Amino acid sequence: MTPSPTPLLTVRDLTVDYYDQVNPVHAVRGVDLTLHRGETLGIVGESGCGKSTLVTAVTRLLRPPAVTTAGSVVLHPRDGAPVDLLRLTERELNTLRWEKIAVVLQSAMNALNPVMRLGTQFTDVLRRHRGLSKRAAQERAAELLAMVGIPADRLRSYAHELSGGMRQRATIALALACDPDLVVMDEPTTAVDVVMQRQILRQVARLKAELGFSVVFITHDLSLLIEIADRIAVMYAGEVVETGPARRLYTDPRHPYTAALRGAFPPLHGPRREIAGIPGSPPGLRTPPTGCAFHPRCPHRFAPCDHQTPVPTDDEHGTVACHLLAGPAPTTREDGRHART
Repeated sequence: MTPSPTPLLTVRDLTVDYYDQVNPVHAVRGVDLTLHRGETLGIVGESGCGKSTLVTAVTRLLRPPAVTTAGSVVLHPRDGAPVDLLRLTERELNTLRWEKIAVVLQSAMNALNPVMRLGTQFTDVLRRHRGLSKRAAQERAAELLAMVGIPADRLRSYAHELSGGMRQRATIALALACDPDLVVMDEPTTAVDVVMQRQILRQVARLKAELGFSVVFITHDLSLLIEIADRIAVMYAGEVVETGPARRLYTDPRHPYTAALRGAFPPLHGPRREIAGIPGSPPGLRTPPTGCAFHPRCPHRFAPCDHQTPVPTDDEHGTVACHLLAGPAPTTREDGRHART
C-alpha cells in the first residue's frame, strides 16, 4: 500500500518529564513527528533514548512519575474531526482505544493475561468494542488468529502454553481485533529468534497491505527498519535528531549519530565492511551535555557543538538537527531549547 500524503497523526513539541524528589528528568524534549495514512514510521535509537517513553505518551499509557508537560498529539480519523489525544478524558480515550489506536507491547508474556485463556481475552475486546454476541466473538477471534497463522484450537490455551513467537503473533492479532487506523509496535520482535522475527515482520507487512492501517514501529535495530519502514525518525537523548525516507537514511545519513548507528550493524547487501561500535555511552538525562547532546561521542565535533543547541532544519530530504548542515551559527532560546523557525 502506497502511503497517502494525508496525515493520520501529528505530534508537535511533545515533552515528557520524570518527576522525583530532586529535579525532573527531561526524557522526551520537544519532539515533532507526522505519520501519514498507510505509512510505516520507524523510531530508532539506543536503549534509554526515549523511544518507549515517546510512544507511551502518544498513546496515553504513561505511568507516574512520568508526566506529559507540553505538546499535542492530534489524531485525524477517517470519520470525524481531528482530536488531541492529550486533551481527552479517560472515557473519551477508551472509545478510541482498539477502535482507532492499538498497541503491541514489548513483552508479549506480560501483555497477555496469564490467568485467562486466550479466547477470553479476544472475546472481551470484541464484545466490548463491537457489541458481538459470545458466539460471534469466538468466531471472529478464530479468524484473527488464523490471520497470523495460529490454529483456532489455541483459543483455549493460556499464555504460558504458547511459544514466544505464538504469543507475539497473538498480541498482534489482538491489536487488529477492531480494525484500527494506527498500530503502535514497541520492539515486537525483541524476544524471538531471527527466523520467527522475519515471519512476524512478513505477516505485519501482509496485514498492513490488506487492512490499510498505519504503523509506528519502535526498535534499536536500524537495519531492521530499512526493510519495513517508509520513513525513520532517529532519537538521541530524548530528541529526534534526524528524520527521512528509510532508504535515504541508510545510504546517505546526514547526522553523525545516524551514521554511527548504521556502522554498528552489518550491511544488508554488498561487500563486507568492518563493524564499528559507538564510543562512550548515551548521556544521563538528569544532567545532559550542553549544546548538542551527541557532541561528547561525535567524531565530527567542532566549536559550536559544545555550547549551542542545533536547530532542526527541514528540506526535501527530511529533518536534521546538526551544526554540520546548519550553515550560519544557530540561535538558541535562553532556556537552551530549540529556537523554532
